[in-house]
Amino acid sequence: MRALRITLIVLLVLGGLFVGVDRLAVNYAEGELADRARAARGAESAEASVNGFPFLTQLASKELESVDITLSGVTASSDGRTLQVDEFDVRARDIQLADDFRGGVAAEATGTAYITYDALSAAADEGVTISHGGDAAADGQAKVEVTGRVRVPLLDRTIEESTVSTLTVENGDTIRLHADEVPGSSIPGVEELIRERIDYTRRIDGLPAGVELTGVEATEDGVQVEFAGERIDLAG
Repeated sequence: MRALRITLIVLLVLGGLFVGVDRLAVNYAEGELADRARAARGAESAEASVNGFPFLTQLASKELESVDITLSGVTASSDGRTLQVDEFDVRARDIQLADDFRGGVAAEATGTAYITYDALSAAADEGVTISHGGDAAADGQAKVEVTGRVRVPLLDRTIEESTVSTLTVENGDTIRLHADEVPGSSIPGVEELIRERIDYTRRIDGLPAGVELTGVEATEDGVQVEFAGERIDLAG
């Protein structure tokens, strides 16, 4: 009986040591992965969480179950303009680690990019602002309110109009705004002038290879752009 108690105590001690070492290893790996992801995407900050236990057995097999990465303060390029992304949340699954453990490729990844209305306005033409569409989003589509100032030669004056626009993603890499209706469209030439200012598409350059935009949702604070992909380099 005494021998059994000693054996149990030894096993508990060894188990505790294993868990402690495992947690130290995963904390180190999370820090390294976050640093590489931050540097690769030019983010202001990054956090990584390696899921699954034990981590050491995953490390030995060079296969991780899943990794969650959050990047904050990312500046994307959009048709020659900068587009500030407030936050990226990435959920990667089935990651195959490189032989030198300095990177990994996820079999699949999904995520969300959060963009404020101020950032969308900054990516629009000068004098155009984008804000929450309010109850206009009730039909299930992503709606925003767009306000723009347009010079109308026919009237010899500058007018400022606001309208509701539908926000969509196209071709896996492009955000598009299209006004549902244009105020003053009964005046010849006015609709075309206004649409030239407030309707636009912005292609997002620099997305990781294999990633495509899949949808968009308008919220009170900004828009959430969904993306997904396969064979994604987590540090590239």
